[in-house]
Amino acid sequence: MKKYNLAIVDDHKLFRKGLITLLDGNNLINNIYEASNGIEFLSLLNENEIDIVLMDIDMPEMDGIETTQKALLLKPDLKIISLSMYKDDEYYFKMINAGALGFLVKDTDIENLLKAIETVGKGEKYFSSDKLYNIIMHSKSVIHESDALTDREKEVLELICQGLSNQKIAEKLFVSKRTIDKHRENILSKTNCNNTASLIMYANKNKLI
Repeated sequence: MKKYNLAIVDDHKLFRKGLITLLDGNNLINNIYEASNGIEFLSLLNENEIDIVLMDIDMPEMDGIETTQKALLLKPDLKIISLSMYKDDEYYFKMINAGALGFLVKDTDIENLLKAIETVGKGEKYFSSDKLYNIIMHSKSVIHESDALTDREKEVLELICQGLSNQKIAEKLFVSKRTIDKHRENILSKTNCNNTASLIMYANKNKLI
């Protein structure tokens, strides 16, 4: 099993230390780093090899949204999970737009957190089901009318909404990853969506999943 270098970015020291205690020694985790804000984390990222980040949203100096955007410019393959008690669903949607691969609320259990780390570590997406439901039902984002999707595109869209990567979808459908890349490009174009989060909302509102 692959082990990951993990960073916890949160301005509450007690929370960071408690999380480190829970995760230390787990067979998924190699090294654990910590930062109290975005500026501190970006400095940490420049000096250390980090695979996965547990990112708070509401922090002083630099919030999790801006930090996520800047961190991914420095290291595009970095995998970020939003872990916050923020109640406004708009901020979760902004984190996904910024490039986060998943999000969890802080009162989640350790098993769910480990599952999120393992899933995101593989390049797949992991969404807290309750937050995803709220975003789908209450998002103010405009969903545009689209051209008709083909049956294959609908099948690919459903698998995208399940959180599968393009590679995993290709394996499941017994086609090349390049073929799935093209399907995804066509789906985004036809639906006027920019990313997976907006695709999920589109699919739900148009009863495609």
